[in-house]
Amino acid sequence: MRVQIAQRGQVYSKAASKGPNPFETAQRQYDIAAQFLSIDPSVSTILRDVQRILTVNFPVHMDDGSIRLFTGYRVQHNLHRGPTKGGIRYHPGVTLDEVKALAMWMTWKCAIFNLPFGGAKGGVVVDPKRLSQIELEHLTRRFTSELSILIGPESDIPAPDMGTNAQTMAWMMDTYSMHKGYSVPAVVTGKPLSIGGSQGRDEATGRGVMIVTMEALKHLGLAADTTTVAVQGFGNVGSNSARLLAEQGCKIVAVSDVSGALYAPKGINVADLTRYTQEHGTIEGFPHADRITNDQLLTLPVTVLVPAAMENQITLENAEDIQARIITEGANGPTTPEADDVLNEKGIFMIPDVLANAGGVTVSYFEWVQDLQHFFWTEEEINERLHKIMRHSFHRVLAAREMHSVDMRLAAYILAVQTVADASNARSIYP
Repeated sequence: MRVQIAQRGQVYSKAASKGPNPFETAQRQYDIAAQFLSIDPSVSTILRDVQRILTVNFPVHMDDGSIRLFTGYRVQHNLHRGPTKGGIRYHPGVTLDEVKALAMWMTWKCAIFNLPFGGAKGGVVVDPKRLSQIELEHLTRRFTSELSILIGPESDIPAPDMGTNAQTMAWMMDTYSMHKGYSVPAVVTGKPLSIGGSQGRDEATGRGVMIVTMEALKHLGLAADTTTVAVQGFGNVGSNSARLLAEQGCKIVAVSDVSGALYAPKGINVADLTRYTQEHGTIEGFPHADRITNDQLLTLPVTVLVPAAMENQITLENAEDIQARIITEGANGPTTPEADDVLNEKGIFMIPDVLANAGGVTVSYFEWVQDLQHFFWTEEEINERLHKIMRHSFHRVLAAREMHSVDMRLAAYILAVQTVADASNARSIYP
């Protein structure tokens, strides 16, 4: 029996990705918000760390007959407001500190939207593009088995994230159900419709990005038909954000993916680009735009910049060059705290990740509720509910911003931290 840790000749680096440590960033953001609140120091100590960490090294049968060892994580940040909720990420750059940060951010996100969840996150150090479909299924089912001591419809509910999708969730749901001996659709969200998924889930995060961006334009007195948009990342979030903003009358002038970026001052036809990427798997070679770099995209003179790729994209090194009037964070943690200070000084209106990209977890909440009650809503009902919640939460954060004379990110954190602290105080400490 051959056991390999290398991925088809490549050894995965466990080193953190470029930029600041994401969990240290998350803790710093918490500390800044906590200064505005009267939180008991013992409660604050609990909130600024994660509650549970599961690290697993698990074997997977590969197509060539070998057995390969993979590393995976599941982190639960806080359970004071209900079961934990958060995605599963498959990416070669996954680290424990990244997963811890994402779990903490998910706690604040759920609190801002008054969803009855705490935050969790999971990940496997793997490049899913380098595995066959059978290998991905084997990996997912074995990883789910490892997570079965934590996950459940009333304890911890995973969802798709970077590198995973509805099929991944179907395998997870089936594996968990096989262990239980009966179907448990509410154990995960983001599933196919045929096994209890929700209408509107695939585009939910992008739709949420569109909704809060349109609210920001209204707040600033800007018209959609004169709004230009650059979108970093043309995956699920970025592509749906671009399409839905274009449908509202905005002009999408730049997009990017891992191959580079495209720029067309007169506008990019998002439908044509989507068809092109479906055929070619990348935006590279799209004929109706000029090639630029990802770094250049971030500093274009646009109305709205949507970073919808990875964390630590807007840093102290490039923040001074950002020209956008509004930044809507489709990704988690794309802006460092040092960059935030620069952007605030420049007067850029920031819609932080914990507000901007919460459409996904909100519709995941809808899916979970529908699975538990075995009663499903139409796509129109889903979108109406999402619009109402996103708009209401945007204006709650906006009101907190004006009340405390702070930026939007800090206002969102003040609301979130107070909400979770109140729950912690109400439940107290056991025993």
